[in-house]
Amino acid sequence: MTSMKTRQFNDVSLGDRLPKMEVPITSTLITAGAIATRDYFPGHLDKDAAQELGSPHVFMNILTTSALVQRFVEDWAGPTARFNDLKIKLGAPNYPGDTMVLNGEISDVSPEKNAVEVTLKGKNSMGNHVTGTVSVVLPKND
Repeated sequence: MTSMKTRQFNDVSLGDRLPKMEVPITSTLITAGAIATRDYFPGHLDKDAAQELGSPHVFMNILTTSALVQRFVEDWAGPTARFNDLKIKLGAPNYPGDTMVLNGEISDVSPEKNAVEVTLKGKNSMGNHVTGTVSVVLPKND
């Protein structure tokens, strides 16, 4: 759940780690995420269709992954932090029955912009599902 308090720029430092977030991967999460993003590719919606494509089960789309990454950073940063940039790359697929664990740390700070860059990984039992960076502007304490 997102904190009602937004983290302040002056309260963060290079190397600070974000609290990990565990995401149980379910068929419902995968199919609902695909439907919500209007991605009707059969590999995200139908196990039989996914298997015909050579996949063992339905698999998560990048838009659902992107939303989970945003949730991970926003839960840490707070509701009034402003996202500047999100750059992610997919790796191992997310299949139902697995868990993705998101971890991240502040890898850059920009005092002139009140911005921090978070480098993150979302890992499942097969390896890294997602890697990337997110740039966030935080309010500055007076």
